[in-house]
Amino acid sequence: MPSTIEAIYIILIAGELTIGIWGNGFIVLVNCIDWLKRRDVSLIDIILISLAISRICLLCVISLDGFFILVFPGTYDTKVLESIMDALWTFANNSSLWFTSCLSIFYLLKIANISHPFFFWLKLKINKVILAILLGSFLISLIISFPINGMWSHLFKVSHEENITWAFKVSTIPGAFKQLTLNLGAMVPFILCLISFFLLLFSLVRHTKQIQLHATGFRDPSTEAHMRAIKAVIIFLLLLILYYPVFLVMTSSTLIPQGKLVLMIGDIVTVIFPSSHSFILIMGNSKLRAAFLKMLRFVKGFLRRRKPFVP
Repeated sequence: MPSTIEAIYIILIAGELTIGIWGNGFIVLVNCIDWLKRRDVSLIDIILISLAISRICLLCVISLDGFFILVFPGTYDTKVLESIMDALWTFANNSSLWFTSCLSIFYLLKIANISHPFFFWLKLKINKVILAILLGSFLISLIISFPINGMWSHLFKVSHEENITWAFKVSTIPGAFKQLTLNLGAMVPFILCLISFFLLLFSLVRHTKQIQLHATGFRDPSTEAHMRAIKAVIIFLLLLILYYPVFLVMTSSTLIPQGKLVLMIGDIVTVIFPSSHSFILIMGNSKLRAAFLKMLRFVKGFLRRRKPFVP
């Protein structure tokens, strides 16, 4: 029988998981249906589908990890299963962050106007550049996750002659150190998003000065596009600032007293990022927003048509 804290954890994590998978699944479903209808897929659709799938995988891995810790606390005594979960978590986490940075770069190249030959070349080759970044992001996440996770077991070994206390210290520190080291790669997409934000801000300031000089009005379509892109990147950065420190604490939970409680709280906080961001992406995309509002109207009409049951 689970305790009160465990019951609350189960309810919260199940709710977050349901909302997150539903939101990201909605993004995949709408874009795939549109793809089949038009027999064509846009670059932004490819980015959103890739991002949503990686988020679904991340949500499932986080929830599965919490389930093992809660229901089967001795599961990770098996080093093979622990290595598999570490690899899956690292892959889903890194690919999700890299694909989000691809979205930020897409906004930058599509909207910003910067007077530099290299930037002009990137804008002209935007499809090839973004697809190359997507493929490179997938390969980087794959390389970081699976081969390196398998190599860590050979880097830290304890001989049988050493005492049990030393064995415990050496066996717990590498696991946390491994995750801390592997997930430092997540700083790269964060920095790319930060650069995209500042370049978009620079482009907006420059554009605003130009239209004020020519007295064409402030709220023109280009300015609106800049503002939407900047808001999207800011929201992602804020969510990542909330997510990443908690994730790092979770990887060090084996060295912290009440490590199980830390993992439970960490799971609840980290799931907020991939779950809530999906709805921000839906409301920020005209096609997804229209499909979402249409679905809400359908549900509202369906509930109105239902007659209450009278015994």
